[in-house]
Amino acid sequence: MSIAVKNLSKFYGSQAAVDDVSFEVQKGEVVGFLGPNGAGKSTTMKILTCYINQDSGSATVCGLDTSEDSLEVRKKVGYLPEHNPLYKELYTVEFLRLCARFYGISNKNKRIAEVIEMTGLQREKHKKIEALSRGYRQRVGLAQAILHDPEVLILDEPTSGLDPNQIVEIRSLIKTLGKEKTVIFSSHIMQEVEAISDRVLILNKGKLVMDSPIGEISQPKEDKTTALRVLFNREVDQKKISEIPGLVVSKKVKEREWLLKGVESGDEDFRQTVFTHCAMNNFIILEMNQVSTSMEEVFREMTGDKKV
Repeated sequence: MSIAVKNLSKFYGSQAAVDDVSFEVQKGEVVGFLGPNGAGKSTTMKILTCYINQDSGSATVCGLDTSEDSLEVRKKVGYLPEHNPLYKELYTVEFLRLCARFYGISNKNKRIAEVIEMTGLQREKHKKIEALSRGYRQRVGLAQAILHDPEVLILDEPTSGLDPNQIVEIRSLIKTLGKEKTVIFSSHIMQEVEAISDRVLILNKGKLVMDSPIGEISQPKEDKTTALRVLFNREVDQKKISEIPGLVVSKKVKEREWLLKGVESGDEDFRQTVFTHCAMNNFIILEMNQVSTSMEEVFREMTGDKKV
């Protein structure tokens, strides 16, 4: 297990920035971290990278506790913060040499040359960072994050400020890195998350409201399944839910709330099938809404003001 978060909470005064969040990430997974501004994404990332401590709960990275083994955790994590801090008076290659010294990298010139090529900084390596565009500064930040070849990459808005061509290149790099490393990245670009993620976590007001493989969310236009958001009056038996005729996907996304995808059973609409099955099992449905399962629509459903 690369990352394990259990009942994590962080408060600023009386406000919960992160509220009882739990999830796990396996090695080799690329996980998209979504949520509106102020949802708790950056706070969670700062806890995982040992920049701040949680108030309750636990977080482990590569089996190491972020509170008790923070120095060892930092050796295994590459971090690109939302506000990318750089020594702007240094030249790009000079800055990376400094970072290599901090990391204790042997044969640092060879490794610096590798990450400069990986991040497309060849033409900018002898320029001062203050002379670089925002997009290239972002690349410098990404270069320092991967410089020590970490096991885990945590990237907060990694494509912020990049032009369309640069975005494609960095997405490709993240996807390549994700074959060998664990990657968590945040983004406000739905297409980006769909393009490179294996899994999606959605935070809203500090709470984890969805944890789902990307394949269970995205639905091609030619897909004939019907997706429903169903709210019950109480917790329901997962085994009984899985017995709904025509069911393709069932995913609990909140307390008492499920995302169900299925096809018609005979001549019966999937909505009618769900209603009939639940009635037979004494599951009381409070709400049933058909939803579009594009990434953007799911995001709106899970983070909008509408209460369910």
